[in-house]
Amino acid sequence: MGATKTALFTKKQNELAGMAKAIAHPARIAILQQLIKTNACVCGSLVTELGLAQPTISQHLKELKQAGIIQGTVEGTSVCYCIDPKVWQKYRQLLGEFFVTVGQCTDKECC
Repeated sequence: MGATKTALFTKKQNELAGMAKAIAHPARIAILQQLIKTNACVCGSLVTELGLAQPTISQHLKELKQAGIIQGTVEGTSVCYCIDPKVWQKYRQLLGEFFVTVGQCTDKECC
């Protein structure tokens, strides 16, 4: 979406869309699940754990980092990643607000 079109939507709508785009790939979901499961900074074991090529993992990590969902630190020649807890909590809140309880449609003409 062009930059001019994002102005049509609220800040929360744009944030939620950006987060959804960042996690909208099964490899990224798997990476996040692995980071959550490990509950520590991960330095290179993702290739072994997920069975994906290093360049593929690196590209997905880059997307997640650009979205702010993960953070990384350089240790020697490797980069270690973990989930940014502040951003994670923010996205949990946004998703919770988005997935409100929907009532059952009572109109017989309703879809």
